[in-house]
Amino acid sequence: MLSRDRRSPADDDATTHDEASAATPAGKGRPTPTRREAEAARRRPLVPADRKAAAKTARAAQREQRQREYEAMLSGDERFLPLRDKGPVRRYVRDFVDGRRNLGEYFIPFSLVAVGAVLLVGFLDAEIAAVTTLVVIFVLYAMMLITVVDGFILSRQLRKRVAARFGEVPRGVVMYGVIRAFQIRSRRLPRPKVDRGRYPA
Repeated sequence: MLSRDRRSPADDDATTHDEASAATPAGKGRPTPTRREAEAARRRPLVPADRKAAAKTARAAQREQRQREYEAMLSGDERFLPLRDKGPVRRYVRDFVDGRRNLGEYFIPFSLVAVGAVLLVGFLDAEIAAVTTLVVIFVLYAMMLITVVDGFILSRQLRKRVAARFGEVPRGVVMYGVIRAFQIRSRRLPRPKVDRGRYPA
């Protein structure tokens, strides 16, 4: 009975300290995860659990973005315009092109009318159709040459005016204006905001 417990008070204090340490969670207030828990966390997929729902949400967001951009191109709201149309430089280029009477915007409608006329004459008289075709081809080539020259003149005007107004000519803005000049005015996006003959200051 005398040998039942020979531990000293110091041993009791050490035991109590070890038990308290074991009960205290490791790390930031939480127990260290076991190997099984760590492996399960690594195997957890990075993609959402419901891919269909995530894809549907993404498509809805894209549709909303496209609709917002389209409405901005109709109204001219700079906040929601696509990147290719944003900024004061491109707004200036659009206004200059829209205020100018561009020959390029008449090329496509004239070509469609000319081809339609050739087809119509072809049903009436083959000989007249042959002559008409030659005339139309000549006129189309002549008009194409004129529109190219007009586009070159426009590019020089844009380069000069943009440099004078903004100090430099950002890359792509001149071609941006020339392409717009070849579009039918009523079909241009963003929609024209100035009348013909009214140029930006």
